[in-house]
Formats: sequence, C-alpha cells, structure tokens
Amino acid sequence: MAEDSTYTDLLLHVTGEAVFTGDRYAGSKMLYGKVVTSTEANARIKSMDITRALNLPGVCCILSAGDIPGENQLGTVIADEYCLAPAAVTFRGQAIALIAAESRETAEEAAGLIRISYEPLEPVTDLETAMMKNMLIAPQRRIVRGDPQTALGKAPHVLNGRLATGSQEHWYLETQSALAVPGEGSGMKVFTSSQAPSETQMVVARVLGLRKNQVEVEVNRIGGGFGGKETQANHVAAWAALLARVTRLPVRLQLRRTDDQRITGKRHRFISDYTIGFDDSGKILAYRIALNADAGAATDLSMAILERAMLHADNAYFLSDVEILGRAYRTNLPSNTAFRGFGGPQGMAVIEQAIDRVARFLGKDAASVRQVNFYTPSHQTTPYGQILPDNHLQTMFDRLVISAQYFERRKRSDDFNSRNRYFKKGIALTPVKFGISFTTSHLNQAGALVSVYTDGSVVVNHGGTEMGQGLHEKIRTIAAKEFGIDPSTITITPTNTTKVPNTPPTAASSGSDLNGMAVKNAIDSLKKRLIPLAIGELANRNGGISRAAETITFNDNSIFSGSDPGVRIPFPALCHKAFLKQISLSSTGYYSTPGLFFDREKGEGVPFHYFAYGMAVSEVMVDLLTGEHTLLRCDILHDTGRSIHEQIDRGQITGGFIQGAGWCTLGEIKWDKNGSLLTDGPDTYKIPTIGDIPSIFRIDLLENAPCKGTIHSSKAVGEPPFMLGLSVWLAIKDAISASGNHETEPEYTLPATGEVILKSIEDIIKRCPAKGLPPLEGEGGEGS
Repeated sequence: MAEDSTYTDLLLHVTGEAVFTGDRYAGSKMLYGKVVTSTEANARIKSMDITRALNLPGVCCILSAGDIPGENQLGTVIADEYCLAPAAVTFRGQAIALIAAESRETAEEAAGLIRISYEPLEPVTDLETAMMKNMLIAPQRRIVRGDPQTALGKAPHVLNGRLATGSQEHWYLETQSALAVPGEGSGMKVFTSSQAPSETQMVVARVLGLRKNQVEVEVNRIGGGFGGKETQANHVAAWAALLARVTRLPVRLQLRRTDDQRITGKRHRFISDYTIGFDDSGKILAYRIALNADAGAATDLSMAILERAMLHADNAYFLSDVEILGRAYRTNLPSNTAFRGFGGPQGMAVIEQAIDRVARFLGKDAASVRQVNFYTPSHQTTPYGQILPDNHLQTMFDRLVISAQYFERRKRSDDFNSRNRYFKKGIALTPVKFGISFTTSHLNQAGALVSVYTDGSVVVNHGGTEMGQGLHEKIRTIAAKEFGIDPSTITITPTNTTKVPNTPPTAASSGSDLNGMAVKNAIDSLKKRLIPLAIGELANRNGGISRAAETITFNDNSIFSGSDPGVRIPFPALCHKAFLKQISLSSTGYYSTPGLFFDREKGEGVPFHYFAYGMAVSEVMVDLLTGEHTLLRCDILHDTGRSIHEQIDRGQITGGFIQGAGWCTLGEIKWDKNGSLLTDGPDTYKIPTIGDIPSIFRIDLLENAPCKGTIHSSKAVGEPPFMLGLSVWLAIKDAISASGNHETEPEYTLPATGEVILKSIEDIIKRCPAKGLPPLEGEGGEGS
C-alpha cells in the first residue's frame, strides 16, 4: 500500500526527524553567530571597544556598521531600519555588532566583553506620549462615507469611548534562525525560517552589495510564524550572511528565546477613540473612530497593518454614515510587525466593544443588537465601497443560536448569577467578516513549478512556506485532484528562490489561494500537452475510436474518456509515453488575483477578493474574588467555502481561536519607562495552554457555501478565526457586568487579565455600592 503522505509528515514531527533551520549542520567548520544589542532605548553611541572580545580564543570576527559592504538597510517598505546601528540607537535590543565564533558559548562570552558607551537621550516608550507629541510615522489616513457628524447630531442616543488594545508576542516555538553558507565567488545560500524568502533574498543581496541572482534562499519548514517572520526573519538572515561573507565559512545564527522577545517586534498596541449614534432598537446610525497605533522605532509594515484595521473597523456591520481615521506613531520600542489578523483584530475589537455598550445602555441582549446591524444580503457596501456577494452572516447567526442554544443558555446564565454572589457566568456571541487578499495589491500573485517523472511521480515547488498551517498538504491535495492521482505519489519540495522567483510572503491567509491556483495552472499546461497523446493512445486501445479532448478525464490514477471509462491508460504509462514522444513533463504556473485595487486618497476600492465569515458563542465563569476566569464552552461556525482539507481547516480554526482568546485575556506585554521589556520569557509572558481550552469545544463548518473564483471553491482560514476570540473577552465582560446586575458599564481593556477583571469589578462596586459584594461569611460551594 502506498505510504500516506499526511502520516509521513506527522511522523517526522513527532519523532523529531523534521528538519528546521536550527537543525541544519554545515560541517565542523560551521561558526555560530551572536548579535550584540543596545541597552538604551534612545541614545547616541559614543564609543565601542571590542578589543577584549576580539582577543578571546575562538572568536573569528566582530562586525559593526562600517563593515557592511552594501547598504546598511533592512526596511522592505520604507528605508528607515538599519541593519547595524551606525551612530545612534532608537530602541533597546537594536543590533550594533555581530560576532562569529567557533561555539555558541564563546560567542556569548565575547558579547559580554564588548564595552559600548552611550549618550542617553529621552525615550518615548508609551503610545499616549507619542500621540501627545504627534510623533506620526506617516500621514494620517481616512475613510469616510455619508455625513457622520450630522447623523450623530440627529441620533436619539450617542456614546463616546476609548479602548486600549494590547500588544502580543508571537511566541513561535522555533525562534528566529538562519544558516548562511558562502558559495563560489560572491554567492551566498541562506537557509532561513522566513515567511518571505524573496524578501529575505532582496535584503541579503542589498546588505552584501550583490545582485539577487547571487543569493539563494531556501525554507524547508518554519516552526511557527504568525506574521513574526514575514519581515523580521530578514534581520537574522542578513546578520548571518554578513558574518559568512567575512569568514568565508558557514554561520548559524539562532536567537535565544529572551533575545528573540527583546529584539523583535510584536502586535501593534492601539488606543482607539470612538463615537457611536444609535436608535432605540440598537441600529447604528453613525460611527466615528480614530485608530492610533504604536509602530515602534521603524515603519516595517505598520501602515499596511493600520490600513487593514481601518478596512475592518466595520467588522460585520453596515455603517451608513461613518468616518475612520488611522494614525501610526513612532516610539522607542522594537518596530512592531505583522501578526495573525494584521490589524483586523484591533479594528474589530472597537466596534464590538461599542455594540456591547449600546446593548447594555438599552437593556437589550448584545447578540440581538449585533443581528440588527448585520450586513444584509442586498447591495449594501462596506465603508470603502466593496459589495459582499456571498454574505452568510444571517444564515450563520440563525444556525448558531440554535446549535449553541444561545438564548436558553443566556437564561440559565442569568439564573446562575442570581443564585451566586462570588462566581458569575457570562456569555457572548461575536461574528467576523474578514477580507482575503493582500491590501498591497501587487503582492497578490504566485508561481509554481511542477515536474512529472516517467514513473508517474510528481514534484511540486511553489512560493509558499510551510509553517505548520498545512499549506504543503493542501497543495499536495490540490495537485492530486488535478492530476487524478494518489497524493502519496506527490512530493512538495522546500521553497527556494532559484526555483520560483519573486514570490510574495506567505501571509494574509492567502497561501492556498495564490499558490494553489499557480499549481493548478501549471498542471493545466501539462494536461494540455498530455491530452492529445492520451487521445491517440486510447484510440489504439479502443479499435481506433478517437474521443474529443473535452471528454478526457484524469482520475483514479489513470486517464480515460468520460464517454468510455472502461478503456484507460495508467498515469505512469502515459508519462513514460510522453517522454518517448519528446513531450515536456515540466511546467511553470502563475496566478494573479483579478480585479483588486484600492485608492488610498479616496478611501475607496476593492481591496479583497472575497470575505470569510465566522461566528462564535463563548461562555465563561469568573471568580469575583480572584479575577480568574474559566472558559466553559465554545461553539464556532466557520465559513471555509468548499474545504480543501477539512482536518487542516478545523485545526486552523481551533488554533486561531485559542490564540485570539490568548490575546484577549492572557498575553500582557509590559515595558518599563526606559524601554526594557519586562515580559521576556515564559515565566513572565503567558500564552494559552491545554488548560485554557474549553471542556466543551464544538466547531462546525458552514455547509453548501462554495466560493466562486477560488481554488476548488475554497476559502482561506488562517486568520479569520483569530477574531472569534473576542467572544471570550466579551463573555468575561458580561460576567463582570452581572456583578452589578448589568446596570453599570464596566471599565474594560484588552487583554482582560486577572488584574483588569478585578479592577473592573472594584470599579462597579465603587460606582454602585448597593450592588457590591457581601461579606464572605457563610458562603461555600457556589460556582459549581
């Protein structure tokens, strides 16, 4: 029996045989790299003494900015990020020098011997100060429709508010890593854990002063990325390549966990101000929002992230009169970067908070207020003018409230809360409408190379990177279906810039959409060559009867005519015959998403190929005395179109939701006033664990909802489920609100850590003493 490819990949992981960048060994002469970073957040470099470090036995070289042969620049969008700081530093953790040594221990010891003298300057390490000083990293952006100011003036009710949403550490299991191996002449090969091999190739070539064709970048697999290796993997690759160029020896550079957390950027924290006008039914009449993002010390992808936050400020709700402002501010912290959702969570959190407030103000159930405001399956458009041709929101709501027993459980929750003083339950339903495509339109393209061998086995190479999301397995499934062969006969080779050039990052949930289409197009080219040969061979086997090309079918590891399926040619036999007939069995494929554009000046356009929808109901219990919460149950209904691989999609929904819930409740990042990261390891920074998964966790895929114009009618699933974590955040808020009988609006921020929960409860008690907690005496057994 043919070996199952899915099982093989799984087996490699669980046995430790799967090769990651940090596992690669380049021989006994391989050196180990170390980056020396700034201990100041904002300062001029007065001097640097490397004498003692350079004299340490086993140290091969120490490099600084003056040793860079090319351009001292890492920025891929805006050139504002040095590879090595030349004269000043703008955040703690900024790279100043590089060390190559014969062992990791020697490199670490040498780093401790380097003495750097600074002239400290005043740092700005909080967003509020950056906003006050107007430290914009780029001009403000704006999307507007209708006349929100006039509509607010006419609205029966108006609420104003501010929401702070926190940062988040990627906490991929494999830290940033690269292995640079010098080639012949000036050539350089870099093995890296990058989500964007072509960008890494560009950055390495620029820093080394080479052409792109002199740099080869390969990615076998990545031990988690979540956006953190879209641009910032370029740094480690460039540093390793610089050391390898000087020493002419292979150099491996992999960051320690604490260094990774201190050096790299994170999810952008936001401070968002909003005003919402509504009527007695909860219908939104006007909405104004100003999204303020902490970009960090350099631009990186901040403006694209801010833009997506603006494009998702409506989430699933039609806004007739709306103004959306976006501003990104520079601070003296590591440059913040891509993270799953790419700004979408920050934009959606605000309107979900606003609607929750509207419901409490009106004394209505929040799910019902959400339903009133859903986009309808008509010609309604988003604030930027894009229609929603496959709007499933109402259908999903109707199904989920029944399958999750939302309204019945709401009543049971209220009953529980009336009988318990120190434990309160909360429940919330939240939707997601997430646009799929890069908002930087030219990135919506992909390439592939498909090669067929004479025994019928197939090798596929494409521009996407495998980081645990199952992309390669989905591509294998697509290729198998197109060729009509067993998936076990298909191999997906490591992503390599010499095989498929000029590829976009594997990001924006578009990996399967783009690369799957490119692979299909390559296979279509091959089938076009093979079909005439197949017609002739089938005629030879069927008494000379020739069949029309459109009837030829590739299925069941063979080729046959639909009008005569009994006469077949095995796929390997046809491939061997093609070789004998001098027919090429290798083809490239290319795909670009049609019809995308966005006018940033007007704030109008079609930035997305389609929208993916999801909905979740989460129920929690909160201990009012400790601030601890328990996620009791979660029901998710998600739209994946016609799923290419249901198991992978369910896994992505599970992981995305839990990671989103982590952002909403656990992952608090803190810096001191001098820009030093206080949460730089697993002992101080919390990520979700097995104990955070609800005991009742139900995931269903929306049925009978194929998506037009996508690979096999599927939809992306990488990012949309992340935002469903907001249902946990608002369920906690609902439980807190129950401590005041839902009569007082809780003071609330994101993440809802135990500290935030306790402060919110205390605030309700202070503002509404009659609803405060009674003495503990006599209590026991409540909360069961």
